[in-house]
Amino acid sequence: MKAKWFLAPLAAVILGCTTPAPHPPLETVPRVDLQRYAGTWHEIARLPAFFQRDCVESRAEYALLPSGRVGVTNRCRTRDGRERSIAGHADPVDPTNARLRVRFDTWFAVFIPVPRDGNYWILDLAPDYGTAIVGTPDRRYLWLLARSPDLDDAAFAAMVERARALGFPVERLVRRSALPTSSR
Repeated sequence: MKAKWFLAPLAAVILGCTTPAPHPPLETVPRVDLQRYAGTWHEIARLPAFFQRDCVESRAEYALLPSGRVGVTNRCRTRDGRERSIAGHADPVDPTNARLRVRFDTWFAVFIPVPRDGNYWILDLAPDYGTAIVGTPDRRYLWLLARSPDLDDAAFAAMVERARALGFPVERLVRRSALPTSSR
C-alpha cells in the first residue's frame, strides 16, 4: 500500500515536468533571388533581442557582392535619437538562398558560433519582395520586415498570423515605434 502512495506523487512530478511537444522544424521559402532581396528592409516588429534593446527604428541594408556573399549593414535609431550601425556579411548555406549564415565584423564575432544551417532564415516572402518574415530555426529571434517603414494594419496583422502559425511567440513582438519628428 505504501508503494502506491509513493508512486502517485512521483508520477505527478514526472508528468508535471514534461514539456509540450516542440513545434515541427521550420521551413524556409523555396527560393530567394538575392538580387531582388538586396536593398533596404525596415523592421516593422521583432521579438525582443538583447542587441536591439535600445532600438526604436531599425533597418537592414543588403548588397549582393561579387564573391556571392551578401554585404549586411544594420542601422538602428535609439530612444535618444542616436544612430548605431554594424556591418557584416551573409553566406547562403544552400542553393535556395533562404538560409544564410550572418556574421558581423566585430572583434568578438569569431567567438560566437554560427550554426551550420544558418542563423538567418527567410520564412515568408511576398511575391513582390515587399515584405519578409525572417527568424532563427530555434524560434528565439524573429523580424517582420518591409520595404517601407509604413505597413498598413491589415498587412501587419497577416504577417503576425503567419509568424504565429510558424510557432513564434508573437505575443512578445515589439513593434517599431516612431521617434518624435524633432529627433529625426
